[in-house]
Amino acid sequence: MQITLKAARVNKGLTQHEAGKAIGVTADTLSNWERGISFPDAKKIKAIEEAYNVSYKDLIFLPR
Repeated sequence: MQITLKAARVNKGLTQHEAGKAIGVTADTLSNWERGISFPDAKKIKAIEEAYNVSYKDLIFLPR
């Protein structure tokens, strides 16, 4: 099942601030990822998988 980055965060019941702390980025950075303005590097993708309990292959990163 594919899911957007924002939907994965919301499904875990996390705010952008809470998710950012879990991943190791600011809420602004997370917002940019969710809107497709920028994209996480490989290390942050691993942190996203762990924080959201979702596989990278199931995540949808919105295009710019």
